Amino acid sequence: MSRNQEDMAISNAELAHMTKELDELHNDQTFPAMQAAVREVAEELRTGVGNVSGRRSSRRTFLLGMGGAAAGGVLLAACSSSTTKPPSTSTTVKPAGSTSTTMPSGQLTGDLRIAALAASLENLGVFAYRAGIAAATAGKLGAVPPAVPVFATTAMDQHIQHAAAWNSVLTSASKPAVTKTDPALTPTVEQMFAKVKTVPELAALALEIENIAAQTYQGAIAALDSTKAQAIAATIQPVEMQHAAILYFVLGKYPGIQTASGTPLAFNPTTLAQAPSTYQG
Repeated sequence: MSRNQEDMAISNAELAHMTKELDELHNDQTFPAMQAAVREVAEELRTGVGNVSGRRSSRRTFLLGMGGAAAGGVLLAACSSSTTKPPSTSTTVKPAGSTSTTMPSGQLTGDLRIAALAASLENLGVFAYRAGIAAATAGKLGAVPPAVPVFATTAMDQHIQHAAAWNSVLTSASKPAVTKTDPALTPTVEQMFAKVKTVPELAALALEIENIAAQTYQGAIAALDSTKAQAIAATIQPVEMQHAAILYFVLGKYPGIQTASGTPLAFNPTTLAQAPSTYQG
């Protein structure tokens, strides 16, 4: 069945149903589990019992190593074919309840640096979805099915909650919250967003961000010293993959990580993961 390039590959009703299931699962299972893990990390930091620390960049070699930012940047850049000027929209994201700003990354090491990296990636997801909702509302994406802004809002709210979780870890350690987007990827994402004209194009951009976040969390689970912090990452990573799966459906693709030619991969790789050493907040 042929479709106009502005059309989703699934119906409005199908997207609405997927979004409802995503929201219910998040509220019933992943969000409460994440909150419990955050409370436990905060208790570790308050009492000094546990291993949330700034001793090292990671307890083990981050699965990706140093190539994460380069891999992510190359992939994002590969999707960009225009020299359109980036939008003037501010990339600063201030999650609800946050009054802090970013701090020099040199002051953060170990689990705290990973927490800052994760918060900045979550902020990048918030920026992309918020900008997409604004573009859709302004009529810049053509005909937008009603379920699209509902999904975007749902995913954005979950990213806000995830960023707030990592910022709780930072503030519990008397470090400022991270309120800006990932500095390594932001310029490319801005340039790509400036070229987005349709819902599928917006979905493709959001998909890249979700895959980078999911793979970064997969690497972080092994890299974090604190088992409680590992639990935070482990509850967030599946949510990012759920976002990605829905976006794959919107694009008419197999709902999981795959090669550029569309061949499904048996296991989620970490080739797009961002290494903690790349964070320059």
